[in-house]
Amino acid sequence: MSDAITIRRREPEDYPSFCRLFQQPRVIHGTLQMPYPSEDMWRQRLQSGASDDHYQLVAVVDGEVVGCAGLHPEQRPRKRHAASIGMAVHDGWQGQGVGRALMCALLDVADNWLQLRRVELTVFADNAHAIALYESVGFLKEGRLAGYAFRDGEYVDAWAMARQR
Repeated sequence: MSDAITIRRREPEDYPSFCRLFQQPRVIHGTLQMPYPSEDMWRQRLQSGASDDHYQLVAVVDGEVVGCAGLHPEQRPRKRHAASIGMAVHDGWQGQGVGRALMCALLDVADNWLQLRRVELTVFADNAHAIALYESVGFLKEGRLAGYAFRDGEYVDAWAMARQR
């Protein structure tokens, strides 16, 4: 198996890979997605969610999508300098540079193409690996969100993080 990670724009035809990605226990644990996704749900989401102003990328290794990330610019006039990021990496590929490759690609778009001054994200407070990645590329913790989401039978905290230029 090759270790070459290719980053590209996500396509509607990626829906089977998204379904497999979001069946991963650690992906479900680290995102706000619900377990047991269907291919049809992902097919509909990827077909209807196509937008030129949202940058949705995938990481591909040997033809398989192993991660995805999106950069979602604010539409409100007074926040057009900002965007939010969401990301997921296949359980078997976590810690192998996939998240970093996706993050670097999104930050390149933010910095060099969109002139964004602020990029925001939310991460579960117990996701130490993701927090370390985000901090390594310049994100700072801005505040703890107590009881942010219900996961595995309890409410869990998250960090609001941002990177400003």
